[in-house]
Amino acid sequence: MTVFTYILLGFLIVCAVSVSLIKNLLTATVVLMGYSLVMSVVWMLLESPDLAITEAAVGAGVTSILFFITLKKLHAIEKQKEEKHGKE
Repeated sequence: MTVFTYILLGFLIVCAVSVSLIKNLLTATVVLMGYSLVMSVVWMLLESPDLAITEAAVGAGVTSILFFITLKKLHAIEKQKEEKHGKE
């Protein structure tokens, strides 16, 4: 395996751990989207383009959009903005 592959695998581990530790839901969603994009690159390196396209479309695309819509409906995004403005 090349150094680039090891860097990607390290990034995947860091993303997986950080998603479980982040308290801000919007930030956790963005990190999870990054995890899916890196995972699609790993699938390409493993010479599996069909899985890479599926991971990019479903993991980073559809799932992230559904998470953003859910956060919007739960009013979690506005609450975070209000808390940030209240501290200033």
